[in-house]
Amino acid sequence: MMNGNRFWTVFVREVRSAVRTRTYLVLGLVTGIVLFGLAYAGGGPAGGYVPTVVDTLVAVEVLVPTLAFAVGYRAIADPAVRGELDILDTYPLSTWSYVGGVYAGRALLLLTIVVVPLLALGVNVATTAGPETTVFASHRGVDSPFLFIRFIALTVLYALSSLTIAFLLSALARSRGRALVLALAGLLVLTVGSDLAVFAALDTGVTTGTLGGALAMTPAGAYRGLVFDQVLYVAVPGRSAFVPTWVAALSLLFWWGLTFVGAMLATDAA
Repeated sequence: MMNGNRFWTVFVREVRSAVRTRTYLVLGLVTGIVLFGLAYAGGGPAGGYVPTVVDTLVAVEVLVPTLAFAVGYRAIADPAVRGELDILDTYPLSTWSYVGGVYAGRALLLLTIVVVPLLALGVNVATTAGPETTVFASHRGVDSPFLFIRFIALTVLYALSSLTIAFLLSALARSRGRALVLALAGLLVLTVGSDLAVFAALDTGVTTGTLGGALAMTPAGAYRGLVFDQVLYVAVPGRSAFVPTWVAALSLLFWWGLTFVGAMLATDAA
């Protein structure tokens, strides 16, 4: 069997397992309720796409890594506890095929949970916002569905990077209890800890001029900065960049690649 076929077999197994798990359906419903609730509480859908992004950005920034860790924190730890990894060593299945297949299956699940509610919210904005909302805030900016699509695309990149971090911690855990502890610690660091560390560095020589670049080096900071620069500030001409765009994009890609390789190495060692 070719490596591609082995990868596909593992991927299909993960997808079938996810379809049979009703908990993931509940996660998707809760995500949709939270996003719609926050959007309507802020009046975003009636105002347009960009106001909706403003109303939901903070929630998405926290929800995405939370969902990523919920989906991935036991992805490698559970097979290790069950002895599945030892059995797989007797098969001609490479670590790349196994980890890649599991990751692809969990990634599809995560993106379904995250993207479907966001798309539904975008459709809702398209059908409820008045024609006058294409120009908002006293004609200071122009709204567009393409900006909302860009927001979703950046959220996908953030979700995939968060999932690889969850995979790495799962591979390092090697037990369900330790996987939960590492997941909670990793989630705390990813959502607030990294930003707090950057701000704390202001007292040790980091200047406000370099603060944007420092924030872009963290996954949450990079995602936030990209949304500001590529979605919110695009709609309002004249605003300066929140973080260096190329640094933020490379940062998310770096975290995705580094932690994915780390997950494969940790799985191989297990």
